[in-house]
Amino acid sequence: MKKDIKAPVAEKQPITLEKHGDVRTDNYFWMRLTDKQKNAKEKDEQTQKVYDYLNAENTFYDEMTAETKDFQEQLFQEMKGRIKEDDESVPYKKNGYFYITRFEKGQQYPIYSRKKGSLSAEEEIMFNVNDEAKGYEYFQLGGLGISPNNKLTTFAVDTVSRRQYTIQIKNLENGKVHADKIENTTGGSVWANDNKTIYYTKQDPQTLRSSKIYKHILGTDASEDILVFEEKDETFGTFVTKTKSKKYIVIGSYNTVSTEYQVLEADNSEGEFRMIQPRERNLEYDIAHYGDHFYIKTNKDGATNFKLMKTPENKTSKENWIDVIPHREDTLFEDFSIFKDYLVLEERNEGLNKIRIKRWDNSEDYYLPFDEETYSAGVYANPEFDTDIIRYSYNSMTTPSSVIDFNMKDQSKEIKKEQEVLGGKFNKENYVSERIWVPTRDGKKVALSIVRHKETKVDNSTPILQYAYGSYGYTVNDGFSTTRLSLLDRGFIFALAHIRGSQYLGRDWYEDGKMLNKKNTFNDFVDCSKYLIKNNYTSPEHLYAMGGSAGGLLMGAIINMNSELYNGIIAAVPFVDVISTMLDDSIPLTTGEYDEWGNPNDKEYYDYIKSYSPYDQVEAKAYPNMLITTGLHDSQVQYWEPAKWVAKLRDVKTDNNKLFLHTNMDAGHGGASGRFDALKETAEEYTFLLMLEDKLDK
Repeated sequence: MKKDIKAPVAEKQPITLEKHGDVRTDNYFWMRLTDKQKNAKEKDEQTQKVYDYLNAENTFYDEMTAETKDFQEQLFQEMKGRIKEDDESVPYKKNGYFYITRFEKGQQYPIYSRKKGSLSAEEEIMFNVNDEAKGYEYFQLGGLGISPNNKLTTFAVDTVSRRQYTIQIKNLENGKVHADKIENTTGGSVWANDNKTIYYTKQDPQTLRSSKIYKHILGTDASEDILVFEEKDETFGTFVTKTKSKKYIVIGSYNTVSTEYQVLEADNSEGEFRMIQPRERNLEYDIAHYGDHFYIKTNKDGATNFKLMKTPENKTSKENWIDVIPHREDTLFEDFSIFKDYLVLEERNEGLNKIRIKRWDNSEDYYLPFDEETYSAGVYANPEFDTDIIRYSYNSMTTPSSVIDFNMKDQSKEIKKEQEVLGGKFNKENYVSERIWVPTRDGKKVALSIVRHKETKVDNSTPILQYAYGSYGYTVNDGFSTTRLSLLDRGFIFALAHIRGSQYLGRDWYEDGKMLNKKNTFNDFVDCSKYLIKNNYTSPEHLYAMGGSAGGLLMGAIINMNSELYNGIIAAVPFVDVISTMLDDSIPLTTGEYDEWGNPNDKEYYDYIKSYSPYDQVEAKAYPNMLITTGLHDSQVQYWEPAKWVAKLRDVKTDNNKLFLHTNMDAGHGGASGRFDALKETAEEYTFLLMLEDKLDK
């Protein structure tokens, strides 16, 4: 690597921030730009200064890693070579049509098509996104919603990567796009049964909070749209959907600990929405409609792991709810699907997915059999109601993904598609996985799922990439990855830590890793790292950690706590300026996050958050080698958080280890939009790890 290239030094413009009598100095607050500044045709002085700094960091990264670029390309081609380029989804049937998503060789984006009545019918191409995306650095098409008469579809486009979508309507009979154009939405929309009325969600243009539900009539100007519902509580968001029975339009309101639903008959677009059950703090529920009842997944009556209840259509408040599937202390009830003759339950027990099939007449009640020690299984949307077939997916750390149709009546199954791993080198028998239970400092046990090539020797020279997320109750499942093979085949072990903050071991596992328990998330990860080192799986010279978004916060916390354990860190779009962000309710997502992190306007939460906030806890000491990535247009974690963090680390750290900031100047939170562009970002991350392991020639 080149030694004579100097890292950028960010200018210091100290400002004083005071709260609860506590004074903080932020030298890099100036890096924060508004959307207006970023989108202006001519940049003002501050905007130019920020762009110059980000570009200088990108240039430094490019120059310092110039000798790895050929290997990055090789790695990209290797990963791309495992992907079936001319691939297509398993068709699913809805309202008389089979719908298919397919890719053509060499193309970055999907083609959405359908066939009427049977798979032998002529293909109707609804959207070729490759054509739509021409001329854009970033392009995302979503929100496809077919009208009940199958003649029209809504669609939504984001060309900035800020998750602000413009909804339009296309005539599927003649291919023409209507003049209707609805801006600044979440992208999703729902048709009433009259084939001319759609409901959609608008975002607050500043905070991006989903706050208003509008009704639009086909052929009218969006400025004439009718406000149906406004969510005035700034800690809540809102959305609109439709029941599988097609009978009801549903407006949902939600925050971390409460939900609320209103419904309107889809045949009555002129009617008024009526409340199912008014919101109550700590009461969560989800609804589905079947027959003359609403079925309700809820935590009512202290059902921490949730239970299933039902209530008559015309008596929906909570005093009318009765149990269908009771609460269980050892099993998390995650989701359910309703069919004419069957109820399908998705559960999690001891960390593993379970799919339970139950006939409405109670004549059968059984679980689908899964044999591997650790795996991932999930039920698809299954839009058809009157069917005996349920579609689900299955994969594990060593088994590529399969899409399976299961006949609930005769219990036969048909594998509709197995993920193909091209390149001729993959054989699942060459890889082994296991699940280890790691004791933590407070007496809990954390599951650590591990996968490696069977020929990889396990000792203190073995490189391990340890990954986790650990927030919002989101559970990272033990799934297969074709890209990960590029690490496993070069002697890496991949270790997925199921730390607190997820719901891997039930709802309590989440509650024990949020708010004033957040540090359990970080401690669990560190305890897993120490276990791997102590038990000779690896050593600090060969242990690497990776996380993104809230998982990037995890990365920032663990290196402030125990930087000596890791040789390298990858922090993708990291949420690291926690205290400042949570004090600023003009920043997207802040107000809705108070029940996840705590509201620092309360001194107890302020003190606790500050005690782990990575940006605030940076100190003069040695840090691991680090690659930090972000997107200029990120709507979830603003780019200035990692930018400020890197600037502060550069200023105070005492080591000579590598510290890189790479900003995608065209993308946001999810990274690049094309399927191959996203692979390039993975190749960049893996190259960083392999460079540190001196494995670039392998």
